[in-house]
Amino acid sequence: MRNFDLTPFYRSTIGFDRLASVLDSLSQAESNQSSYPPYNIELLGEDAYRITMAVAGFAESEIEIKVDQGKLTVVGKKSVEKSNGQYLHQGIAERNFERRFQLADYVKVEGASLDNGLLYIELVRELPDAMKPRTIAINGQKKHSLHAA
Repeated sequence: MRNFDLTPFYRSTIGFDRLASVLDSLSQAESNQSSYPPYNIELLGEDAYRITMAVAGFAESEIEIKVDQGKLTVVGKKSVEKSNGQYLHQGIAERNFERRFQLADYVKVEGASLDNGLLYIELVRELPDAMKPRTIAINGQKKHSLHAA
């Protein structure tokens, strides 16, 4: 991943410093993060998303999902189990993992489910009423003074 110098944007923007720090931390996290487990991010509707992670071999009790200050963290910790046999080839990873996602403002986790080795995390963006577009009705003729008498 490329590193971008955001310094020129700091000179002409106000209040976007949080966005710049998020982009910077994401680029650093992405370079440090392994590709395990593989995942998809789907857009299901205008304000609905789903993260699907391939977590073959993990039980529900071995997966923890946390949301803290706009960061979604999924942690998988395999319990130590001894196999009765000796592996000649072990292609199923079953190793511990930690995957982090930065959530946009007003995005919250609705729920999660585990089915056939796939972990589904449902997300939804819920804008507050004050942020939603609204139509203003025009009410007849009234004369208003800009200056109070």
